[in-house]
Amino acid sequence: MPRYRLHDLPALEASPTSPATLRSKIGDLIIHSLNAAAQVEMLDRETGEYRVVLQGTLDLDDSATGR
Repeated sequence: MPRYRLHDLPALEASPTSPATLRSKIGDLIIHSLNAAAQVEMLDRETGEYRVVLQGTLDLDDSATGR
């Protein structure tokens, strides 16, 4: 499985995107992280709108940084 690289992160903001594509990109990010956490920042129970913040540390071995 290829490593997740820092320059892959901006692709997460590509909008609009399908939920399946976003799930795949975020899943790859989490799998290649040393640690990860999620926080529900906002939830509107009337509209279903939500905001989730992910925070973590990427595993930056030599192949990920290009060194």
